[in-house]
Amino acid sequence: MIPNFDLAAFIAATLAEDLGTGGDITSAAVVPAEARLDAVLSSRDGVVVAGGGIAAAFFRALDPQVTIEPLIADGHYVCEGTALLRIAGNARALLAAERSALNTMQHLTGIATLTRAYVEKIAGTGATLLDTRKTLPGLRLLEKYATRLGGATNHRLRLDDGVMIKDNHIAAAGGIVQAVSAAKRAGLTGIVVEVDRIDQIEPALRAGADRLLLDNMSVPVLHEAVALIGGRVPTEASGGVRLDTIRAIAETGVTFISVGRITQSAPAADIGMDYV
Repeated sequence: MIPNFDLAAFIAATLAEDLGTGGDITSAAVVPAEARLDAVLSSRDGVVVAGGGIAAAFFRALDPQVTIEPLIADGHYVCEGTALLRIAGNARALLAAERSALNTMQHLTGIATLTRAYVEKIAGTGATLLDTRKTLPGLRLLEKYATRLGGATNHRLRLDDGVMIKDNHIAAAGGIVQAVSAAKRAGLTGIVVEVDRIDQIEPALRAGADRLLLDNMSVPVLHEAVALIGGRVPTEASGGVRLDTIRAIAETGVTFISVGRITQSAPAADIGMDYV
């Protein structure tokens, strides 16, 4: 489902965190061991669905005989009140898996939904929305899966997944030219250089930057920067981008806009498990 993601390990670790050493002591005490439960996971808001298959895996891990009927595929927008997943199986097992399944699906659906809102804001401008490495530790593959479902393009996944020379690299290297030159001597390609002032653009281009990250620039300055660059390399606007500002940023002509908020600040979707 998600390339390079160890779903079994994630399921095991998440359940271990929630069940502890004693398991679901409440269900064990009050629910008969042979009791069966039919339930449906439903959205209580309009959302872009994400994580349905992962939620199903939690239930299956505790009840291998569970019957699961996916009703909505990941990536689809649904209205409030839509049933997403139907399950039937051992009551104790399903109740024990409920919170882990919902937490994961709510989080990923929230990210996909917020991402879709950003993508819709820049529709028709030609700009591409990128996610960032601003993700919860251990959840990056899941969160970047959710941003893809929302319509974003994944930025670099890890530090070894692309070259990005930022302000602290430049300071430590002694300047833009020194930093880019060192990267080239190391045989690196696809070099992205962060600039936050207009006067840094030409030195970065002369040094051989393959892409410029225009960091925390106002809309008027972005217009000036894009005009100066003149299509010589792709451009990426970054820093403090919000839903109410992204359209104006996109209309400056930048190639990409990277937004940390779609993973950092997405509210969990309201998804509940109701018993039939």
